[in-house]
Amino acid sequence: MTKFSITKYKLQDIASKREFEDTGWLLDDTQSSAPSLIRAIYETKQLEVKSDDMGIYKFADWLPISRTLEGSCAPVTYKSEKLAEELGLENLYITISGYFPERGANFQTCSFKETEAYSVCGRMEADSDKVLVVASAGNTARAFARVCGQNNIKLLLCVPEDNIDQIWSNEPIGSCVKLIASASGSDYFDAIHMGNIAVESPMFYAEGGAKNIARRDGMATTYLSAATFIGELPDYYFQAIGSGTGAVAAWEANIRLIEDGRFGDKKTKLILSQNTPFLPMHDAWKAGSRAMLPFGDNEAREAAEIIDAKVLSNRKPPYSIAGGVFDALKDSNGDILAITNEESKAAADLFLKLEGVDIYPAAAVALASLIASVKQGNIDSKKIVMLNITGAGAERYRDSHELHYLKPSAVFPINPSSEDVITTIERLFR
Repeated sequence: MTKFSITKYKLQDIASKREFEDTGWLLDDTQSSAPSLIRAIYETKQLEVKSDDMGIYKFADWLPISRTLEGSCAPVTYKSEKLAEELGLENLYITISGYFPERGANFQTCSFKETEAYSVCGRMEADSDKVLVVASAGNTARAFARVCGQNNIKLLLCVPEDNIDQIWSNEPIGSCVKLIASASGSDYFDAIHMGNIAVESPMFYAEGGAKNIARRDGMATTYLSAATFIGELPDYYFQAIGSGTGAVAAWEANIRLIEDGRFGDKKTKLILSQNTPFLPMHDAWKAGSRAMLPFGDNEAREAAEIIDAKVLSNRKPPYSIAGGVFDALKDSNGDILAITNEESKAAADLFLKLEGVDIYPAAAVALASLIASVKQGNIDSKKIVMLNITGAGAERYRDSHELHYLKPSAVFPINPSSEDVITTIERLFR
């Protein structure tokens, strides 16, 4: 952990455009009369990319941080040859966050969720004695467990029991990190519900998810990696979405780089994807609706059980809120596609064959949406395409490292009582 000159920025309510100071762990505008994300408005308008040895903090000009932590890795972008030839694309750029040393990607959790964790923890006060609460379907929890465990940051993870095999590390996870789980058969929303109960206790505070500017701006480093490597803004951006926070982050980075003035003025078309039959944002978007359509709890749990890309099963994404996914799609003239398990498996096999590394199911969903778009004639073969591979190399990482798994300190039934949860978790950190 090292000290860092504080990045200077103000906050802006996206709905009202009101600007105000960040007085601490603000997740929204307390004066706002309507639901809205807030956005960091950085004093530095032209991004100065720093040396690679700073990891993700090479993009520190546009990260809301007051310190840096050791061990991070920035996303890596390269121009594809074999996959590009297979798809008939002249300018396909792959931005990869994972374990792919041949390309310079050394994410120890194999997921772009590390970009969130290093940014969020860099925003935190170093001397806070409260416990950070993070709800996750797996990858985010693994990233925060590693970063918090290494830096002695107290953390409570809330994860569905069926996903706890995703909480691993190549070294023992620090005792400052505790895991609770919602019982088998639950989904990501049930984990979020446990997290919401936890922050009712004054001992705990919410990481904030999409509302946290540090989470979004950490994820935005994928887009910054691509644009600064290419030298101009991409025409198309492909990513699978669960919450859609990464896509919102890319859209915000696009806006900042237009203001920078050195990368062009185009709005990158966001082409997002979900794993069928779990399609809440896809269905709302295709219906032209800002509001999410009805999606019952049991229906959602059943759909989440079917999909291969479990991390895409967010029932309450930041879709409708001002500055969220709906607005990002509208502003970028984007779209959301539906991808089957079979299509994503075929895409994963193709990527391994042509690019040389295994990819996560969510990343395979994104690739499958690119393949479908090319087949349908919706992509200009000469335009710049950015494919965001949000997780890769897990299979080879597991084969070459001894892994340590974090076991849950408690497993709660679906819809647990608040008293039971709070009593248990407070005891864990005393």
